[in-house]
Amino acid sequence: MVKLLKYAALTIILAVMVFPLLWMFRVSLMPPTGGLSLGAFFTPIFTLGIYYDIFTSGNMLRYFFNSALIGVIVTAGNILFCFMVGYALSRYRFIGRSFWFYSLVFVLMIPAHIIIIPLYMTIHHLGLYDTYGALILPFLVNPIGVFLVKQYIDSLPSAVEEAARMDGAGELRILIGIVMPLCKPALAVLAIQVFLTNWNSFLFPFILTSSEAVRTLPVGLALYQGHQAIDWPHLMAGSSLAVIPVLLIFLFFQQHIVSGITAGAIKQ
Repeated sequence: MVKLLKYAALTIILAVMVFPLLWMFRVSLMPPTGGLSLGAFFTPIFTLGIYYDIFTSGNMLRYFFNSALIGVIVTAGNILFCFMVGYALSRYRFIGRSFWFYSLVFVLMIPAHIIIIPLYMTIHHLGLYDTYGALILPFLVNPIGVFLVKQYIDSLPSAVEEAARMDGAGELRILIGIVMPLCKPALAVLAIQVFLTNWNSFLFPFILTSSEAVRTLPVGLALYQGHQAIDWPHLMAGSSLAVIPVLLIFLFFQQHIVSGITAGAIKQ
């Protein structure tokens, strides 16, 4: 009986969470005059004309490409740089190591909104405003990523690295050939978190860009809503396209998310 009540409660929670997504997809398949009433949700009328309009008019494909390009480059940069910095903080002993680590922890406590004005001024002084560089360079290293990788490497035994050094392996070979494969769970979590964060990012792309050539999908959707204030089917169709990659990434990498979060919790 207790188990039945648990499953019933979980089913209700799942329905509450999934229904907005289903509603969004359903509205995107309605004709522009279909309305948003609950009764329209169950009508047998379906059309793909809204998606055709999005792909053939406006710059939605351009926004989609910009978000994907920026997300992939920033994710690759974070995997490389966060891994290198995390490894250095974990394995090497150098002057100021504790200072840099605690500085990293301190940065994690600073809200991102505080750096908006300094970042905006820096981007302008460097001549990067309204370019891909403005959306890529400031985010190539994530303090959370460095902290995650550092803590994970701390949980790994260093005996394998010492054995490799005794066999004549260089530091770069040890870093790329031995330590990085062992850090796959943490790096997978880092990659998923960074990509999804940049894919859904709105504030910084909105502030650091002004033209449609480098505008990302969340900004494009927000401005699209402004131009089509009551055209919900078009807006929901664009939102559906933005959600699909997020759902696919979670479905294919959910095991990596769980294993990466739990890995390193126990010292070895």
